Amino acid sequence: MPSLRSALSRPRYWLLGCTLLAAGVLVQTQHWDDRAQLWWQERSTPLAERLASVWLPGYRAVVQAKALAGLEEDETSGLTYNPRTGTLFTVTGKHPLLVELSRDGEILRRISLKGFADPEGVEMMDNGRMAIVDERRRQLTTFTLRDSDLELDAEDFPGFDLGFADAGNKGFEGLGWDSRSHSLLLGKERSPLGLFSLPFPGEDGAAGVMQPLLAGNLGLRDISSLSVDERTGHLLVLSDESRLLLELDRRGQPVSFLSLSGGLNGLDRAIEQAEGVAVDENGDIYIVAEPNLFYRFSKPRANAG
Repeated sequence: MPSLRSALSRPRYWLLGCTLLAAGVLVQTQHWDDRAQLWWQERSTPLAERLASVWLPGYRAVVQAKALAGLEEDETSGLTYNPRTGTLFTVTGKHPLLVELSRDGEILRRISLKGFADPEGVEMMDNGRMAIVDERRRQLTTFTLRDSDLELDAEDFPGFDLGFADAGNKGFEGLGWDSRSHSLLLGKERSPLGLFSLPFPGEDGAAGVMQPLLAGNLGLRDISSLSVDERTGHLLVLSDESRLLLELDRRGQPVSFLSLSGGLNGLDRAIEQAEGVAVDENGDIYIVAEPNLFYRFSKPRANAG
């Protein structure tokens, strides 16, 4: 009978050991244990709750990896939807720009951003107001965007210091507008990862005091972008490193998720660096990824008639 040592030296045992080690690394780095919990929670969600939510498992990619023409040398980050114009806006970091997009990913307008060092997030608020977060400067700038604007200067508008002076390049990236509470929601990327609420009572340029939001363990490695679904009030949280889009209810509890890995949800290839998410009034979800890629996800719609 061969000794235990000689048995373990056989190739198949080495392969088994390597497989188990790789599985352990994946569980730790990709949060597969958290994802399994989310999957189990989804499967046990009653139909009524699914219908009252965004319900991300029903989405499929209908536009994927579309290059944003003319932005080849830039890095898109952040995304928001303007219901008044039916268009999207993203920001770029290398050469600070605010870029207006059609819902098909066509560039409609480029707006130069003066006085911005590293714009990472953008969000439509109310009454035509918009907010941009400058991650490295820890600065939030709000302004009213006009259809004719081709240049914006940060010095011309109110700015708010977001704190976390030691955050560096791990500061605030995600922005989402919660019309129900008239608050801007902010996502801190990591170290530590966090969600915050900044009330805007209604007067242009006026803000309240930023407060942390109560949310459980999200199982995400970072927060890249936020978007609030106006139909449900639920929050969509995008994670680049986890390759995941997570839906949270009004209590901050996970409801459903969308994997951004290749071969799932209609994706031919994984979304490598997802940096911005937005949702429109129809429930269509849009994602931009570095350096300049555009995606749209939709649910199958019932035929009329």
